[in-house]
Amino acid sequence: MPRAGTRPVRHYHSRVPSGELSDAIQDYLKEIYKLTSTGERATTSAIAKRLGVAPSSATSMLKKLSALGLAEHAPYRGAELTPAGERIALEVIRHHRLLEQYLAETLGLGIDAVHAEADRLEHVLSEELERRIDEALGFPTHDPHGHPIPSAELELDGSTLRSLAALEPGDEATIRLVPDGDADVLRYLADLALVPGRRVRRGTSEPFGGPVRVSVDDREHAISRELAGQIGVA
Repeated sequence: MPRAGTRPVRHYHSRVPSGELSDAIQDYLKEIYKLTSTGERATTSAIAKRLGVAPSSATSMLKKLSALGLAEHAPYRGAELTPAGERIALEVIRHHRLLEQYLAETLGLGIDAVHAEADRLEHVLSEELERRIDEALGFPTHDPHGHPIPSAELELDGSTLRSLAALEPGDEATIRLVPDGDADVLRYLADLALVPGRRVRRGTSEPFGGPVRVSVDDREHAISRELAGQIGVA
């Protein structure tokens, strides 16, 4: 879940301009940021898993990021972005989430489809087109999955959300955030109407780690505790 507070814009110095960085470098910076911003350690194995590469490839890239002044990596501690790396990561995330919102709101793509499309387009979006999309959408603050969109100044809304799993039986809340990395999971959630903006009521849960029951639109569903823990509510 997002952390409280916002990230101030910081002056940074990289050894290469961000526009000259490869797509792969930008992808690594984005995933390291996403890992560390949720309190996880950006270990080589964690990064490799998220990007679908071999650990040896992740190790080589971390060395390259360090040489470029974009990240620092210490064995057993994981990788951390420098101010330069963090700013570039936020730029890529801003492009990605603005594109997701544009694809959903303007072209009508489902929440299960926008993530993959935005992944393909985020690296080629010009700053001028980014500005025009932002203006045309009315300067949105969140993408279709409920994730905050970094502002033009690269500040990020870090409002804290509770997870659906953390609600007590009988509690009601509005879904604000759903996981965005798996199209199959998103299609499943959309079929159950468990999407941002919908009102839900927490039901009982089965013992010994069993599923959680939730109601939406007078329909009750049983979903895994793990999935319920990834759905943010307010």
